[in-house]
Amino acid sequence: MPASRYTVSDVMTHTAIAIGRDAPYKEIVALLDQWKVSALPVLEGEGRVVGVVSEADLLPKEEFRLDGPRPGEFDEAAKAGALRAGELMSSPAVTVHPDATLAEAARIMATRKVKRLPVVNEIGMLEGVVSRSDLLKVFLRTDGEIEEEIRRSILGESAAPAGLDVSVLEGVATLRGALVERSLVPLLARAVRAVEGVVDVRMDLGAHEDAV
Repeated sequence: MPASRYTVSDVMTHTAIAIGRDAPYKEIVALLDQWKVSALPVLEGEGRVVGVVSEADLLPKEEFRLDGPRPGEFDEAAKAGALRAGELMSSPAVTVHPDATLAEAARIMATRKVKRLPVVNEIGMLEGVVSRSDLLKVFLRTDGEIEEEIRRSILGESAAPAGLDVSVLEGVATLRGALVERSLVPLLARAVRAVEGVVDVRMDLGAHEDAV
């Protein structure tokens, strides 16, 4: 049964705002405010991503304005005196490739605790930016779109059990019908859950009724 067809390239912002190493502090703050973003890729050469400047990289200048760092804060405090992107940026940049799945991008954001990821090609050139809100766009799909995809890509397969149907309400997909082989329940549930926009999966399979 097929996995989700959506990748980062489907939801990312293709026109990304970026800066060079020499971008001054106040210009970076102004760009973040102007474009309502939380971080900017730092580029060199013809567009290779070498780092990212985020709001967190800029805050030490205010955080340590009056008070010196406590033990354990010296690395962070060093950025308080930084004036340009090359000194402020976090490097190497945490990036993602355009053909990565949305689940892979979400996992990177969660484990690395970042809100935005530069999207780069195989040689590190910037192709766009993907944010947390971009990854949530799939949940804007209508129930009808999700239902149609499940029917076509899962229930329409020759290997799928006959006599099953699906309905989707507020993103919750419910499979209904008779299913003799109980061992297929987790496989079907996993396949349906892989469809982008599905919030949850329910099974109403007659004598073999399960909630997944």
